[in-house]
Amino acid sequence: MDVSDKQAAEPADEDSARLHQLGYAQELRRTMSAFSNFAVSFTIISILSGCLTLYGFGMKTGGPAAMIWGWPLVGLFVILVGLGMAEVCSSYPTAGGLYYWAAKLAPRNGAAWSWFTGWFNLIGQIAVTAGIDFGAALFLNAFLDLQFGFEATPGHTILLLAIILVIHGLLNTFGVKIVALLNSISVWWHLAGVLVIVGVLIIVPEKHQDASFVFGEFVNNTGWASPVYVFLLGLLLAQYTLTGYDASAHMTEETKNAAKAGPRGIINSILVSLVAGWILLIGLTFAIQNYEGAVGSETGVPPAQIFIDATGATTGKFLLLICIGAQLFCGMASVTANSRMIYAFARDGAIPGSKFWHRINKRTQTPTNAVWLAAGGALLLALPYLWSATAYAAVTSIAVVGLYVAYVIPVFLRVRKGDDFEPGPWNLGRWGKLVGTVATVWVCFIFVLFMLPQGSPITIDSFNYTPIAFLVVLGGAAVWWFASARKWFTGPKVQGSEEELAAVEKELKELG
Repeated sequence: MDVSDKQAAEPADEDSARLHQLGYAQELRRTMSAFSNFAVSFTIISILSGCLTLYGFGMKTGGPAAMIWGWPLVGLFVILVGLGMAEVCSSYPTAGGLYYWAAKLAPRNGAAWSWFTGWFNLIGQIAVTAGIDFGAALFLNAFLDLQFGFEATPGHTILLLAIILVIHGLLNTFGVKIVALLNSISVWWHLAGVLVIVGVLIIVPEKHQDASFVFGEFVNNTGWASPVYVFLLGLLLAQYTLTGYDASAHMTEETKNAAKAGPRGIINSILVSLVAGWILLIGLTFAIQNYEGAVGSETGVPPAQIFIDATGATTGKFLLLICIGAQLFCGMASVTANSRMIYAFARDGAIPGSKFWHRINKRTQTPTNAVWLAAGGALLLALPYLWSATAYAAVTSIAVVGLYVAYVIPVFLRVRKGDDFEPGPWNLGRWGKLVGTVATVWVCFIFVLFMLPQGSPITIDSFNYTPIAFLVVLGGAAVWWFASARKWFTGPKVQGSEEELAAVEKELKELG
């Protein structure tokens, strides 16, 4: 190889060099700053989405006491999970994220660990996209009902969901730059939105609930007799809201200084969301005027009724629009992160039709086909809402269980690896094993908890179909693994030598 060939094979920067060490070419455009990386995760966590779309669930499942005290309790464990993930992300900054980490950290049977981590992550990602945009459709349907009489029905909500998913698919098709810009705007929209909503709810209402109600009122409309069980079920609000921060890992191949920016994006998105989310929950709960009226709201969106009762119709609808805007930002970012995970998993041949789903749009250098698989899968997962009133809670349970199992598998494997783990520039030092152990125990607990029935008596309307969804998807993945994939799936594939990776990158540059 002559000098010119050698120079062409050398990566342009440290990020590309590290990606080459991990076995991949720089196919995606690396234009995201550390703030943009944080913004994606913060936007997907979206306190104005998760907190508010499950607020009605929380009002019946433990009420104010469970929501207000469950938030910091869950937040503590989420921080530990996030710290464990961030440490591993710094070592392996690649779009594959969790399933790639599992393959590299497993002492043996790395391919199997990678396969099942990837499938847990895939179903969790699709479910969280479904949950976010489904929540946006619920809130939008409530606004259209209040403003134009467009009745809030399951059919109308699913129609709006389909439209929203198409819009998010189109936005992500245009490329990283517009999405990164909107994600940056989204951060300020969320923070300003929380301040506006809480500020209005403090100033405008003539009366507020007292502190004993906000911090101590326990409500049980589940049909279950055990208050402990009901309180634990109510933790779903916080646990679901505080998901999606793995997006910072999935975007590392598009982020500058990824080995530090990715981990910081994970942790900072959790911390900022924890503080702002608790302020939002407390402010909203103080503003409740008619508890039973909000729970039984005709729009099906209790926060909308709380806004209107507390501030009047016009201001209430304005606050509702702030929430809808945040939820739409959130869904857009979720489709982005989901598509990157699909792209990376397909790159390694782990999804049926992998060649098609891995295909890159040469003009925008984005995985366009994966974007539409993410959007289509989310719509499919939400369809049971047409005949089941509890489908939304089930979708959020699927998201929590799928994502958190995928989050904690590499953290658990890092604990098992012990001192043999090779830390990146961002690491926990001697605290890594303790943090990872506690995080693993917590995820094992919530895995069982959110599979359990959420209402009594158990009927077709109240049935939690989370176990069925996992049985179908992961059962299929298991059958495929033992029947075929274990013979050919070896984990994340290496795309080639330095020269071959450089050739791929050169071709993309010329086409771009």
